[in-house]
Amino acid sequence: MSRIVYVNGEWKPEAEATISVFDRGLLFADAIYEVTAVINRKLIDYSGHTARLKRSLEALGIPSPVSDDELLDLHRQIIERNDLESGLIYLQISRGAADRDFLFADGMKPSIIMFTQKKNVLENPKWETGLSVVTVPEGRWANRQIKTVQLLYSSMIKTEAAKAGADDVFLVEDGLITEASSSNVHIVTKDGVLVTRHLSNALLHGITRASVLSLAQGSDLEVEERAFSVAEVLSAAEVFITSASAFVMPVVRVDGRSIGDGKPGPVSRKLLQTYIQDRLAHAI
Repeated sequence: MSRIVYVNGEWKPEAEATISVFDRGLLFADAIYEVTAVINRKLIDYSGHTARLKRSLEALGIPSPVSDDELLDLHRQIIERNDLESGLIYLQISRGAADRDFLFADGMKPSIIMFTQKKNVLENPKWETGLSVVTVPEGRWANRQIKTVQLLYSSMIKTEAAKAGADDVFLVEDGLITEASSSNVHIVTKDGVLVTRHLSNALLHGITRASVLSLAQGSDLEVEERAFSVAEVLSAAEVFITSASAFVMPVVRVDGRSIGDGKPGPVSRKLLQTYIQDRLAHAI
């Protein structure tokens, strides 16, 4: 059975869904997106994702094509229409369609699309083995706090890393880690301190990041928000990434060197378990 997708006010089988070839999301990557996990037909961290969606739209000057209530209803409808027990919902909003021009006019009608991916997000084999990553130079635009669809650089470098046998990349700018290809990076020092980069335009303000840090701060774990170097990553007791699709994912090798004992550590394991339990309790 094909998926049912939402495009500009219509529900369509995926094979029949279309969007204008003049859409600015296609021509200029003039669009933003969000992805929300679904477990037991419920939305995980939904309020955080919609809050960031608003911030991204405001930053680009794109009006929301739907109200808050309509957006929640669309998410619930797409779950039902696709019988989505577990998986992901992707939402993309572009400035809209107009004849190709770098200048965009006021009053354009935004385009909105939504689709699902069925996936058992509670069964990820990489949680047991951890990831292997390589460091690469940062090459994205400067406003990474806006969740735009400008993902070409991340896609290219992650594909090259996969060809070389790695799972992901860590992006490095001025000797400091910004992010992974599509997730926030965290380290646990040998003194047991959880360190994560402070929020700025240099990185996406991750929703899972915020939830995990809140849970960590509510426990006995000391947390520092600051930039950290590649050398600190290599000398850390644990390294992990956070994202809406992988939740809390251990990293066990960086540039061919083992992190700690080369296995997922106790802090990331505990945070993963705590995050899943807490988010399920607050899912809508």
